[in-house]
Amino acid sequence: MERGTRRRYGARAAALVAAVVSVSLAAGCTGGPAPGDGHGDGRGRQRAESPGTSDVPPASPAAPVLAVKIDNVPAARPQTGLDAADVVYVEPVEGGLSRLMAVYATRLPERVGPVRSARESDLELLRQFHRPTLAFSGAQSRLLPLIDAAPLRAETPGRTPGAYVRDGGRPVPHNLYVHPGRLLPSAPGPSALTTGFRRGEAPTGGRDEASRTVRYPAASFTFTWSAAAGRWLVGMDGRPAVTAEGRRLAPATVVVQYVRMRESGFHDSLGSPTPYVESVGSGRAEVLRDGRAHDVTWRRGSAAQGTAFTAADGTPVNVADGQVWVVFARMP
Repeated sequence: MERGTRRRYGARAAALVAAVVSVSLAAGCTGGPAPGDGHGDGRGRQRAESPGTSDVPPASPAAPVLAVKIDNVPAARPQTGLDAADVVYVEPVEGGLSRLMAVYATRLPERVGPVRSARESDLELLRQFHRPTLAFSGAQSRLLPLIDAAPLRAETPGRTPGAYVRDGGRPVPHNLYVHPGRLLPSAPGPSALTTGFRRGEAPTGGRDEASRTVRYPAASFTFTWSAAAGRWLVGMDGRPAVTAEGRRLAPATVVVQYVRMRESGFHDSLGSPTPYVESVGSGRAEVLRDGRAHDVTWRRGSAAQGTAFTAADGTPVNVADGQVWVVFARMP
């Protein structure tokens, strides 16, 4: 083959490779929106879904936890699968409302939901886990590149449609559910809970606490101690919070964590700013367990670390065996 011919052939081959790479990258970007999700980009555009980064390895039994973003407006209750979570985070969202993030490590329920969209501060919160799987229904288009770049495995209905199902007996958007067993082969086990929580004997001191309420502008959470159950019974917006089967939600430990909150660079379709919860840093907190409240200090040195809770003398404060709820409250 002559030199000129080889050059022309090489140029055409390079152009073909570039075109294939371009198409592949486009195919790896966002899918379609989750119908009815209320988290827009403020300009009336539909929300897209992120399939996550292509270099995240498949889930393995020993590695990632599963985190699911769960709807928490009255129309979404009662939720399904919330009682099986190891940790439940309560987060503020637009309009003074709340949303939940449930983290599963020791067991995977049959179904979880209703599933809703992700927020920017979720990415910082999830950095404490090793490449977790995040199940969510969608996100703002401008947030999607941040999700794609985060060290997690994003699973949406657009990426794994067989893992999600709509409940025809509920209205959209409060009727999307995920089957965890179709995202993870099995529960990764308690070693995957790299939250920094220490389980063990109750700390000394503290004060008797029969009930504790945390309020957001348009939502409230009340935790009432039940000596008979040995758990904190959850109330939401003044009503008992129950599972889909009618059982009371009842964590063993509740942490009220006071954090800095600021407006993120995002807002919903009505123009309401999205709060950003700063879960890295330090501040005060209350640990509720065994019918008592303990004033503690929380510290998280970096996003890759869990959160340590210590008493005034610097000793670690243990949580009880069982489910833990962490309620983020605005730092005074």
